[in-house]
Amino acid sequence: MIANSPIDKNWHGKLNLVYAKRQDSTQLIYNHHQAPFKVQRPFYPEGQEVCHSVILHTAGGIVGSDRLSSEIHLEKNSQALITTAAAGKVYRSNGLPARQTVEVEIDANACLEYLPQETILFNGAVYRQDLKVKLDTNSSFIGWEITRLGRSARGEKFLEGEMRSHTEIWQNGIPQWIDRQILPGSEAVFHSPHGLGGYPVVGSLVWVGSPVSTEIIEKARSLVTQNNLTGVSRLQNGFLCRYRGNSTSEVRSWFTNVWQMLRVSLLNRGNCIPRVWQI
Repeated sequence: MIANSPIDKNWHGKLNLVYAKRQDSTQLIYNHHQAPFKVQRPFYPEGQEVCHSVILHTAGGIVGSDRLSSEIHLEKNSQALITTAAAGKVYRSNGLPARQTVEVEIDANACLEYLPQETILFNGAVYRQDLKVKLDTNSSFIGWEITRLGRSARGEKFLEGEMRSHTEIWQNGIPQWIDRQILPGSEAVFHSPHGLGGYPVVGSLVWVGSPVSTEIIEKARSLVTQNNLTGVSRLQNGFLCRYRGNSTSEVRSWFTNVWQMLRVSLLNRGNCIPRVWQI
């Protein structure tokens, strides 16, 4: 006799990636993924030293009670760039929160560029994202998150639901940047100058791994193309860019220009835009 049991229709996606330096090449030596995650075959558009990976979310979006968890480990001297194939979507909640957790470990002299495409929160979504990065000696991390609150092209505003974001970056056990954000969906928060100020797009870019010069700070500020609310702050061992405005393409353009500037100034690399962004 077969016992009746409820069918779990929620996603519990898992991803585990390990990169290692093998001779003169960074290789993805371990790749375990569970639906809806999938990872494209690694490619090397700028030579064998930097491994590029593209993460796919085959379900297209997540809903309440979905869980996505990723573990990324760069062994010593490895170099990787990770992005996503498309914007992420968080649909209106069924009353339960959706959650995504990313844990990153970067060993000595390794560098990760973590550049996911934007996340779109539908009105009524309840979502939490957690990112924790552990750096070793002489390792570095550059990453960003870009969030659109509401489907603005349809006239939708984020007036119901909630978004929580928690980021921690540590190096050798010392906190370098800890950031917690809570954005409840409401008219007051959407229009308040201390909330969204009527702007539906927010973004943060962070570099941690080495102190930056005044010239780099000023250059990052000069790369802003429009007069939206932006800021650049120096961290003890890096720096931070913030954006609040109307345009996803605008913040991506600014962040991309800052990232490319950092590649040249701090990583001794050239310009290399992931091809998946150009599709």
